[in-house]
Amino acid sequence: MNLDYLKKLLEKVKDDQVDVDTALNILKHLPFEEIGFATIDHHRSLRQGFPEVIWGEGKSARQILEIMNKMKEKQDNILVTRVAPEKAEIIKQAFSEVNYHPDSRSLTLVNEHIEVKGKGTILVISAGTSDIPVAEEALITAQMMGNKTDYLYDVGVAGLHRLISQKDKLLSAQVLIVVAGMEGALPSVVGGLVAKPIIAVPTSVGYGTSFGGVTALLGMLNSCAAGVTVVNIDNGFGAGYNAGLINRI
Repeated sequence: MNLDYLKKLLEKVKDDQVDVDTALNILKHLPFEEIGFATIDHHRSLRQGFPEVIWGEGKSARQILEIMNKMKEKQDNILVTRVAPEKAEIIKQAFSEVNYHPDSRSLTLVNEHIEVKGKGTILVISAGTSDIPVAEEALITAQMMGNKTDYLYDVGVAGLHRLISQKDKLLSAQVLIVVAGMEGALPSVVGGLVAKPIIAVPTSVGYGTSFGGVTALLGMLNSCAAGVTVVNIDNGFGAGYNAGLINRI
C-alpha cells in the first residue's frame, strides 16, 4: 500500500464514497498480513517509499503467486527477483500483465504508474557480457524505484578504450553502479574518472582463483579510488536499491 492509495482511500471516506467499515476492512491487514508461509509487510511502501520485494529463489510458483495476489490487492508495484524461467511461465499464466526479464530472472508487475523520483540518471556499467545478468537486476530495480537509467555493457579493463569513449555518459550520471567479475578492477578505474557515488558489485564470474566472486569482492573492498562502496557478490538488487536511495537525496 503506497501513500497515493492511502490518500485516495481516506478522501473517499471523507466524501462518503466509501463507508468506514469498508475502509477498515481494507486497512485491517496494515501493517502486515500473515498467510501461513509468509508475513507480508504491506507497510513498507509507506515507511520506506518502496514495497517489499519478493525473493523468488527457494519459493514455489504457488507461493510467489499468493504473495503477489495479496500485494496486488493493495495496489503495490511488484518486483520479484531470481525467478527461474519455468516458474515465470506459471506466474505469467495467472498474471498476463507481468513482465519477465530473462537476463536478470526478474518479474515486474506495475499496478500504479511509476513516478520518476530520482534527481538524475543512474548509470549501470558491466565489465563483461557475462556480468550482464547482475547488471540487469540492478537496472530493473532502479527503474522500479522511479529512476531514469542508462547502461554501458562490456566495457571492462581488458579494452579500456571502450569505457573512455563513453566519457560523456560517465560524467553526466548522478550515481554509477559498476558490475565486474574476474579481478574486479573496473570500479577503481571508474572511480578515478568521476566525482559521483559509485556502487561496486562483484560477480561470481571468473576462473578458479576468482573463488566464486571473492577475489573481485576483495579487490573492490581494497579500491584505491575514493567514493567506491561495495555490495555483496552478485547482489544487483542491493546495488540498484541503494543507488535509488542515493539518487533521491
